[in-house]
Amino acid sequence: MTLRRLAAATIVATLALAPQASAENTAPPHDVERHDSISVRIARRGIIIAQGDSTVRAMEPFCGNADSGMAYAEVVNSYKAALGDSVSVYCMPIPTAVEYYCPVSASDKTQKERPVMESLFGHLAESVVAVDVYGVLKAHSGERIYSRTDHHWAPLGAYYAAREFATKAGTPFADLADYDKREVKDYVGSMYTFSRDPAVKASPEVFEYYVPRGVDYSATFTNYRLGRGHRVVRVEEPRQHDFFVSYPDGNRDAYCTFMGGDLRTVKVNTSTRNGRRLVILKDSYGNALPGYLFHSFEEIHVVDFRYFTRNIKSYVEDNRITDVLFANNMMHACLKSTHSAYQGLLSK
Repeated sequence: MTLRRLAAATIVATLALAPQASAENTAPPHDVERHDSISVRIARRGIIIAQGDSTVRAMEPFCGNADSGMAYAEVVNSYKAALGDSVSVYCMPIPTAVEYYCPVSASDKTQKERPVMESLFGHLAESVVAVDVYGVLKAHSGERIYSRTDHHWAPLGAYYAAREFATKAGTPFADLADYDKREVKDYVGSMYTFSRDPAVKASPEVFEYYVPRGVDYSATFTNYRLGRGHRVVRVEEPRQHDFFVSYPDGNRDAYCTFMGGDLRTVKVNTSTRNGRRLVILKDSYGNALPGYLFHSFEEIHVVDFRYFTRNIKSYVEDNRITDVLFANNMMHACLKSTHSAYQGLLSK
């Protein structure tokens, strides 16, 4: 199944549950670009299109609420209880672009994410480490931390979030100056496919990502094959593969630079020798995180909760994992299907 079809299914699920925002939950007045005057319209599938003098931004509306945030926290708490004191568990819910860039005139089309995050954090067990990236992303919202034409954040946003996590985990972290920046020009991502808005297609951006220097690493992929109902029907034998996948200018799948997408579990061995072994439990937002943590952990295991076929507790024990990070965007964190899938991994 393609990344676009998976994301489209998520949008349909969230929009079907979307309530109207109340007056006290209006979004902050952010322009598409600083100094632009903007117009706003609602496109196919409820996508919010903010068009300025020079560029366009497309955003998914958010429909979560305090109860759904609390339910996600309970899932995280259950993992900590199951994994025990020897494994540190971190919870890092990731805001989506609409939280920072939705114009006031479209504020009734989306709910605010911050109150839901606060409810989520308030219901985490004391033994779970909260990683609150809301403030640091807001502080850098004038930079290219979210894609304008794709439903994902941009790699720069993931960098700031990874830095917050490394600080909480007490691990080393390399400055962005220790990375090589690479570009995919003329990028138009998934939001044109979802919205079919011609202005999105006519407003390409540069997809910038960062490849670490000064650390050796190798990646092993365990690929999944899907059948009907998007269920895993075959798990392939592990094989070596490049962590970063190059895409040519103009390719709409540039976000798949990281591990080629979601349909695999990935293990990264690094030259960092500190005995720390991390599992990232994630949706596609989490794909952009591991490359910033090669200086921080000896091993990094990347597990997409939608496709993983093993018992997660056994996997953690078999691989002597020391740290587990939940890294889901706020829309996924608030879906009942996400909660059910995570609970299922504990009982496989």
